[in-house]
Amino acid sequence: MTVPWHDQSDIDFMLDEAKTWAVVGLSDNRERVAYEIASLLQSRGKRIVPVHPKAETVLGEPGYASLADIPFEVDVVDVFVRSELAGPVVDEAVAIGAKGVWLQLGVLDQDAWQRATEAGVRTVMDTCPAIEWRKQR
Repeated sequence: MTVPWHDQSDIDFMLDEAKTWAVVGLSDNRERVAYEIASLLQSRGKRIVPVHPKAETVLGEPGYASLADIPFEVDVVDVFVRSELAGPVVDEAVAIGAKGVWLQLGVLDQDAWQRATEAGVRTVMDTCPAIEWRKQR
């Protein structure tokens, strides 16, 4: 069964073509899933950009307090925040001109997904790059 927020062409674009991923909610806490996925993204040749209020350097990359603070183009915004906080992050991703938004497994905001999609931003919700890469094998 195809879920409308799992469009395969959007997933393929983000995994195969997108190069720069802003990871919202990424900190230097190695026990968090965001850290694990950011490390996986790096191992797959992606540039990660930590986005966290503390603006910490993570996995060798300088952090930024918000998406708006990033001084270069971002291809994908990977959202690792609670569902109730996801909408403003998605709206900021649209505002900075991100080509894609990836709402991680368990991060659900159908209204935000709809807004981003209507704005022409490729948007995936409730899955994870690690899961999708495994499916490509």
